[in-house]
This record gives sequence, structure tokens and C-alpha cells, in this order.
Amino acid sequence: MGSDNNLERLKCEWEQNSVRPSLEHGENKGIICTSSGIEVSPLYTPLDLERIGFDYIRDVGFPGKFPFTRGKEPLGYREKPWLMLQYAGYGDAEETNKRYRYLLSQGAGGFSVALDLPTQLGLDSDDPLAEGEIGKVGVPIDSLLDMETLFDGIPLNKPQQISTTANAISPIWLAMLIALAEKQGVPLDECRFRIQNDVLKEFIARGLYIFPPEPSLSLSTDVIAYCAENYPHWSPLTVCGYHIREAGANAAQEIAFAIADLIAYVDDSIRKNVNLEILLQSLTVLFTCGIDFFEEIAKFRALRRLWARTLQERYSISDPDLLSFNILSFSAGSTLTAQQPLNNIVRVAIEVLASALAGCDYIHASSMDEALCTPTENSVKMSLRTQQIIANETGVRRTVDPLAGSYFVESLTTELEGRAKDYLHSILEMGGTIRAIESGYFQKELSKSAYELNRQIEEGDRVLVGVNQYVEEEEPLCELLRVDPILEDKQKRKLNKLREGRHNAAVRESLGRVRKAAQSQVNVVPSILEAVKAYATVGEICATLREVYGEHKSEGYY
Repeated sequence: MGSDNNLERLKCEWEQNSVRPSLEHGENKGIICTSSGIEVSPLYTPLDLERIGFDYIRDVGFPGKFPFTRGKEPLGYREKPWLMLQYAGYGDAEETNKRYRYLLSQGAGGFSVALDLPTQLGLDSDDPLAEGEIGKVGVPIDSLLDMETLFDGIPLNKPQQISTTANAISPIWLAMLIALAEKQGVPLDECRFRIQNDVLKEFIARGLYIFPPEPSLSLSTDVIAYCAENYPHWSPLTVCGYHIREAGANAAQEIAFAIADLIAYVDDSIRKNVNLEILLQSLTVLFTCGIDFFEEIAKFRALRRLWARTLQERYSISDPDLLSFNILSFSAGSTLTAQQPLNNIVRVAIEVLASALAGCDYIHASSMDEALCTPTENSVKMSLRTQQIIANETGVRRTVDPLAGSYFVESLTTELEGRAKDYLHSILEMGGTIRAIESGYFQKELSKSAYELNRQIEEGDRVLVGVNQYVEEEEPLCELLRVDPILEDKQKRKLNKLREGRHNAAVRESLGRVRKAAQSQVNVVPSILEAVKAYATVGEICATLREVYGEHKSEGYY
């Protein structure tokens, strides 16, 4: 007690001698907050932890132990670094194949397949609604034939991980991976596939949904159930807070909305008699890592802790090994600027470092030109080298969770957990994620947060170097990747040739079985796998499912 009294006295003396005179002379005016609006004191001491009731064993503990604040792995990166991934895809399958081969040759551990918008929306490349969007923000995949080209010369068991942002079409993507592995003659138990499969966040933030929320959720859990039964070592669910944050959420909302999504998937999977142990062991969460360095580190720590505690309380799980998950951190695309794009190299490096200090299991690094175009080969290599330098030259891997015990970081972690817990409680009180989507709750919350963020930038309260401060005339980047418009016609011709050469009677029969499975409410993956092997297209399979489920139309709150 005497020690605490001395600390309190010393802090008061510091404030009187240093802080108050500065304020009287007009320095440090106003309240300083994190990007999520958490007030930041000029100094943190053990008194701050005492005020929030901080307990080291309860709230931090040890790496690899409940509540996993310090990470999933007991030794962190001591044995090996995080898995370095790159998100890539553009033009057509042939062009993207070249990029994948290049990334693997440069030391990438794996890659995430970027699908173009028509593919993600279940549209074939010759659909009128796909006009002008083919291959622009990802690779068009119309059928198994495109998959064969995409992975030509790349056995599916060669990369350490192959992942993709397939959400509304996740059963089709899973079927394509299985069918391709069989054609390649690759043992499926040697492959490491991770499917995002988080369609609920499309309704919350991104808008790339096809069917209404209820059948969309069921399709996602069909993928989870099929993998749990047949390929338990794959990761059939990656809940994505990333797009929620990029849509304007603050750090606490990103945590809470993602955990609410997780609960929806777990509950529906339990309803389908999925082995909960297999599901929880394969879980991954994809989060953004922004530029607010200490808050982002605290966010990942709070995420792990709140999920472990929520899972334990909600599902009465006693095995602590089931209470953690892998975290995939993706440097924030929203922090990249078109102005002075070379500055983005620094931003990405800071975000990768924050991800590493937070103990993330996989890290994606954005490329410095992504605010202007699909990344060039040189910029992709620079982002990969950024990860390699941080992993091998900075010493960041030498000890686990080196910021644990920081008065500031522990205070931020606890504050973010508390705010996220309040949001999560509100969502569960209104009936969970589906009901919150239908009421427009998420969209309204994101709109408010996004407005506040943009107001701060517009009014100069938040500095963006090269945008609202330190602005200058500059020469544009001389190297920009432009997708050749000829590739769109090439893709359409390839699709027409496929339809002419395949066994169309077999395609029609397989689509009939997809329709019957959807109507019967049995797992659709086996019937979709059969259709994929017959070279039915993504658009044809989704059109069949639309006949059963209908198509979701927003209610005007997006």
C-alpha cells in the first residue's frame, strides 16, 4: 500500500510540474483518442491497471494458455515465422497462374485466390451483368476448366496454404478444389485449403451476397459440415472482420461483429450435428491491421481473450485447446493512399510489424500501388520482402508477446474487450446476427463510424500524409498494371467453347440433382461436386440455387 501511495504522489508531482504548465502554455490542447475514440492519457502507470481491476493471471496468463491473450502458440515465432501470404488474381486464369508461380519462387508460403466480382456473385463471364468487370479485381473462374489453368504446374499440395475469398459461392469453390485435386492425382490429405466462407459479413459490410440470409448461412454450414466429416484438417470457415473494418467499423465493432458471426456459424453447425471439436480446431479469423499501432496490437489480444471467454461461457467447453483460433492479419487497404503511393510502403511495414507483435498466425501484406491498380509484380515483391525483413532482421521473433505488461497496451486491451463485449451483448439480445442484419443494425452502426472517420480526415483532425498535410505536386507512378480488355473477350470465347464441347445432358442431370438437394434441405456439396465434375459453370449452379432460394434484395439501408 505504501508503494502505491508513493506512486500516486509521484504522479501528482509529475502532472503539476510537467503536464499543467504545458497546458497553460497552450500545448497538448484537447482530448487525444485512438482511431476508435478511446481516450489516451499522456502517461500510464500501474495505477491505471489497478483502476480497471487488472489481474495478470486472469487477463493475460501465458502464451498457448487460456485466455490466449498472448497468442495460440506457446513459443510464438521462435521455431518458425508466421505464414506469409499474398492475395492475388487478375486478368484470366493464365495470367494469374504466372503470378502464383512468381510468388512461390520468391518465398511466399501460399496465396489467397482473388476472384473477380462476377464470380463472387455467381455470374458467368458472358452474363450481361458481368460486362466490364471480368478480371478487374480478381480472376474469373467460370468452371473447373479455369481451375485447371489457374493451377497448371502448381500441385495443390505444394503451397503451405491455398485460400480464397469465396463466400456466397463457397460450396462451389470447395467442390472445384476437390475435383481439381482428384484430376491432379494429389492426395487430398496433403492439401491445406482455407475457405473464407463468411457470407454473413457480405450482408453486414460488403454486399457480395446472392441468396437471402437464412439459406446463405445454411450453404456456409453445409461446407463446414462436409469438411468436418471428410477433410477435418482443412479450414472451411474464416470469419472476416476485415471487410467490416474496411467498411468503417472501429476496432471494438470489428471484434464484436466478427464474434457475433462466429456464434451464428457455430450454432447452425451444431444444429446440423457437426462435431464441435473439429469445427473449433479449424477456425480462422481474418482481421484488418490498421495504422493505429498500439490499438491494433491491443485489438488482436482483446479478440482472442473475448472469444475464449465467450466460447467457454456459451457452450460450456472445458477443453482449453478448443478456445483459441488462428488469426490471419491483412494490412489495411483503407490506409493506402493514391497520393504519394511510395508512402504506402511505410504504412504496410508498420501494419505488418503490429501484426507480428500481436502474434498473428498468418499475415497478408498489401502492395503500395493498390490504391491505384491491381498490384504490379514489383510492388508485390516489395510487400513480400517487407514481411521477410521484419521476420528475419528485426528480432521480433525472439520472444513471445513482447508488449505484454505494458500499462498502455494492457489498458487498451481491456478497454477494447469491454466495448466489444457491450456491442456483442446488444447483437445477441436482438436475436443474433441474422436478426441484426434484417433490422439494419450493422449497417447503421457502420454508417455512423464511417462518417466520423471521414469527418476527421476532411477537417484535418486526423492527419493523412500526402492527402490533408504535406501535400505536393508529384509525378504519377510510371508502372501501373492495366488488365488488357482483350482478356474479357478471350474468357467469353473459352466459356462458349466449353459449353459446346462438354456433355450437356450430364450437366442438366447434375443440375437437377443440385436443385433436388436444395429443395430437400440436405447437404448440397455432394451434388454440386458432381455438377462441377461435369463442367457445369458457376453461373449455372447459382441459377439453379436461385430457383430454390430466391435472391436477396437489400432493404435500402446500405
